[in-house]
Amino acid sequence: MAITMLTCPSCGHEFEPNNIIREQIENELRSKMKDWQLKKEEDFRKKESEFQKQLSAKDDEMNKRLADEKKKLQADLEQSLRKSLNADYENQMKILQQSVAENEEKLKDARRKELEYMQKEKQLKLKEEELELNVQKKLIEERELLAIEIRKIEDQKKEQLENDYKLKLAEKEKQLEDQKKLAEEMKRKAEQGSMQLQGEVQELLLENILHNTFPHDKILPVGKGVRGADCIQVVCNPFGNECGKIIYESKRTASFGADWIDKLKADMRSQGADIAVIVTQTLPKDMERFGEKDGVYVCTFTEVRSLASVLRTSILKVFQLTKSQENKGDKMHMLYNYLTSHEFSEQWNAIREGFLNMKLSIQKERDAMEKLWKVREKQLEKVLLNAAHIKGSVEGIAGSDAINLNLLEDDDNGNLLI
Repeated sequence: MAITMLTCPSCGHEFEPNNIIREQIENELRSKMKDWQLKKEEDFRKKESEFQKQLSAKDDEMNKRLADEKKKLQADLEQSLRKSLNADYENQMKILQQSVAENEEKLKDARRKELEYMQKEKQLKLKEEELELNVQKKLIEERELLAIEIRKIEDQKKEQLENDYKLKLAEKEKQLEDQKKLAEEMKRKAEQGSMQLQGEVQELLLENILHNTFPHDKILPVGKGVRGADCIQVVCNPFGNECGKIIYESKRTASFGADWIDKLKADMRSQGADIAVIVTQTLPKDMERFGEKDGVYVCTFTEVRSLASVLRTSILKVFQLTKSQENKGDKMHMLYNYLTSHEFSEQWNAIREGFLNMKLSIQKERDAMEKLWKVREKQLEKVLLNAAHIKGSVEGIAGSDAINLNLLEDDDNGNLLI
């Protein structure tokens, strides 16, 4: 595929617009993505610092509450204990004065109070543990809510950034497409000229090729305005004998005319030519290369020299066979001998060489296209590598499940699929 080159009006330097625009886009995207990443890291550090301060303040507040509650409970217990001790002291004084039965009853009462005290102390520890557990639950819930809020903000900013990127990419693609169309239009206008002048130039060049290639033959041009083909080649052998005629019609148009073959066959009959050839810039739709169509040979300008050589050799061989077979058999026998001869095999080999040359040209074009595809694959790998770096940075900040930054789908093993 031909690459359109642009020329600088100041210095005349030729350059390819695709690589320049692609480099500009990549540089802009790298700069913006780097700034965006730095800004995100700074915002995350600020939010993390604020969150740590809030957690520290809440921890201090909860510790203060626990300490106050603990002091209050200890004061109540001490007061209760003092009252209990005073009551025990009075009871002991009474116990000294009462009987053994009353002493045993008081002992039971003291043990019961001690058991109640231990139960209260156990309940207090359970309340402390329950309060600490509730505080931890509230802290976890607040952290989760804050993380969800941060993810929402990151998602919104990421979506806005992606929309901006898509808009700028669409603008660049539109500019590139416009530049491409403008370059193609300029190229088409530069190549466009007078169709009549182009046809006359091709006719003169065709006559020069035939003159230079076959100096023994007579190349008879058809005058301008005269009905008939462009030129006639009178094939002569080394002794100067006329062996046959080849009539040529030169065409340089964008499409193959449906009436060219019938017109050239009529001119061939009127001129008494043996073979008719159309040299055209555009082959018929059902032909990929030179060949015969409805009794007329059709080829491109680059193939006319080889085809003329083959046809001329055929005319010379037929003339020789005709002379050698005069009064010795019918024409079918002559034709059979010609088709089974070594000369015909060589002529066919010449056609085969022309075909192989064209096939080699197609292979070279295919190799060029594959080289271009390899260049584009390298560019795609560069884009995927930069995307992987961005994905790693974002996942390190917001987590692996926060944002899906995969340009391609993943399989079960985590490999990228096209």
